[in-house]
Amino acid sequence: MQVQLFDPAQLEPGVGSKRRFFVGVMVLLVTIPAIVLMADLHLRTGYDGWKLAHLVIFAVLFTLLVFGAMQAVVGYMLRVQGGDTIRISQSVDWAEDRGPLEARTAVVMPICNEEAGRVMEGVRLIYESLEADGRLPGFDFFILSDSNDPNCWVAEEVAWAGLVKELGAAGRLFYRKRRGNVNKKAGNIADFCRRWGSQYRYMVVLDADSIMTGGAIVALARMMERNPGVGLIQAVPRLVNGETIFARLQQFASRLYGPVFTAGTNYWQLSEANYWGHNAIIRLAPFIKHCSLPELPGDGPFGGRIMSHDYVEAALMRRAGWQVWLAASIEGSFEECPANLIDFAKRDRRWLQGNLQHLRLVFGPGFHPLSRMHFAMGILSYLASPLWLAFLVLSTAIAWRFKATGLTPLPVDSFAELVTWRFETQAVLLLSLTLGLLFVPKIFALLDLRSRPEEVAAFGGWLRLIAGIFIETILFTLLAPVLMLFHSTFIVLTLCRRSVGWKTQRRGRDGQSDWRESTALHGTHTLIGIGWLALAWWINPMLAAWMSPILAGFILSITVSYFTGRIAPGLVLKRAGLLTCPEESRPPNELVRLEERLAERHRQDARMPGPDAGLVNSVADPYVNAVHLSQLRAKDNPAPANEARFAELRRKLLRQGPAALAPRDKLALMMDAESMTELHRELWASSTADVAPVWQQALTRYSRAEEKTFPGSAGELAMGM
Repeated sequence: MQVQLFDPAQLEPGVGSKRRFFVGVMVLLVTIPAIVLMADLHLRTGYDGWKLAHLVIFAVLFTLLVFGAMQAVVGYMLRVQGGDTIRISQSVDWAEDRGPLEARTAVVMPICNEEAGRVMEGVRLIYESLEADGRLPGFDFFILSDSNDPNCWVAEEVAWAGLVKELGAAGRLFYRKRRGNVNKKAGNIADFCRRWGSQYRYMVVLDADSIMTGGAIVALARMMERNPGVGLIQAVPRLVNGETIFARLQQFASRLYGPVFTAGTNYWQLSEANYWGHNAIIRLAPFIKHCSLPELPGDGPFGGRIMSHDYVEAALMRRAGWQVWLAASIEGSFEECPANLIDFAKRDRRWLQGNLQHLRLVFGPGFHPLSRMHFAMGILSYLASPLWLAFLVLSTAIAWRFKATGLTPLPVDSFAELVTWRFETQAVLLLSLTLGLLFVPKIFALLDLRSRPEEVAAFGGWLRLIAGIFIETILFTLLAPVLMLFHSTFIVLTLCRRSVGWKTQRRGRDGQSDWRESTALHGTHTLIGIGWLALAWWINPMLAAWMSPILAGFILSITVSYFTGRIAPGLVLKRAGLLTCPEESRPPNELVRLEERLAERHRQDARMPGPDAGLVNSVADPYVNAVHLSQLRAKDNPAPANEARFAELRRKLLRQGPAALAPRDKLALMMDAESMTELHRELWASSTADVAPVWQQALTRYSRAEEKTFPGSAGELAMGM
């Protein structure tokens, strides 16, 4: 049977416009009647500024809701028909096209203060997966560190050196630590492009928690090879390895509803898709030439360096005439997600500020209309929260005004009974329509699974699948209002020019909820919920009943946030087979091996290092010192003033210990090759009486005659830091 292939270069310009017009008409056919109903409800009681604002906000929020639902409907329709014929994966004959890849590809992983053991095990699995597929010769790996925590930095170096030795990957697996982390991740990638980009045709970008099978990476590279006009292909990562209820909720919802959503998204995006910053392949030559990020005028939070770089890079690539595609059907792309609500909100604050910066780019010169739409949708994804909050406040205020004035919500005339019936019918219809749209993705995802019994079994069967949807619906109903308050607060702080730092996401067991943190951050939410419920009940018990799901989320926020962010309750659901995903019940070999190796690492050494373990080991341990020095570059003509400063810092460090130095001075010493050489030599040449107690302990530990190997080196550092 001959496969009908699709050539993106032959994509007719009008196809995208027709598809977007179709989706737009579907959205309007549902949205306009709802807006008319809401407008008529307000018309019956007389318009004023409050009600006009209420109607406008309703129109915006309802349109966004309908747009999301229509993507699920379109995606389901396409999947029922066997998939969209216009998709990037359809450009390759996978059965016949199995020859060697012609171009070299760099697999790059930017990291910053991550757990070195988890990072290296992820790299190992990708490396071994490519090796097992026989595709390794076409790929090189780069671990690009921006870590400013000495413990993390040294752990990365030692773990990398150990991994290179274990894999026999010399000349193929590289590590680089930048001296300054200018422009965060985007700057790290730019630094790689300047130094090594010309040596590779493609670059696969990963996050620290990314896992991609060799088959997935090769598939991306093969699609690039077959389509020379494509500049970027974004794979769809599936969420995995969640242990808490919060993480399992995200995994379950993403896995269940994701296929119909991504199919619907690809339908209207086509070659103007977006970039999510990781699990994607990029053609390096046009990326280097066209995707240098501009610095926005003014200071933060809206000016300065762009924080959310991915949307902008996709828009710049498209502006230069290169296609950007979403590879919705590629298997083997995974990532992890925040384990609790608070960490999820912290990550959202970084993304929120970055997306708000895109306000200046919506009307930027030369961008494709769909790129502008991506910018606008990214902004609205966060502005929807304060709009929703404003809608609820206005609803409460309008109800309060009727109570305060003594007026009835409806005019009283000879047709009062008929008017009342029409008013109540319209209100119930609007509520039913809204709830129905919220359930559209769930309904069509279940319909989509009817033809895939093997996936139903992987979700735990129909009974557990339906129970999981019920749990997910209840918990997300309680969590969504809290996220609304978080996002609204973040926007206010951003508008007040309160910038946010870019902190590393807590992962694994370190990402569990803390009761004190939950109480401190959600205490205000609880008080708001109690006060709002009392006010709504005083105004009208029916108003309180209507708002009860939202207010319950506020009132129960401490408890729900804490328990959904703990591992023990998540394991209870896991043992019961609830919120189970196919990647969990039938995991790929790569995920199984990752779990086994990480468990083995924790069994070998669960000790945590001291605050200066990285510095101490890099000075005292001969092996660690040698690895660290191999990554430093000696200065040709150091300034005499700098030499004197470093000499004084070295003396102070050895005599008084690491605690006597400021963090920036410790980092400065660790970045200076001569200082690290001299510190190691001077320490081992010193008498124990001449150095601080921390060095005395190190010398005693490393000088034990009966020890055959250097303790605290590769194995301990890679696990402990």
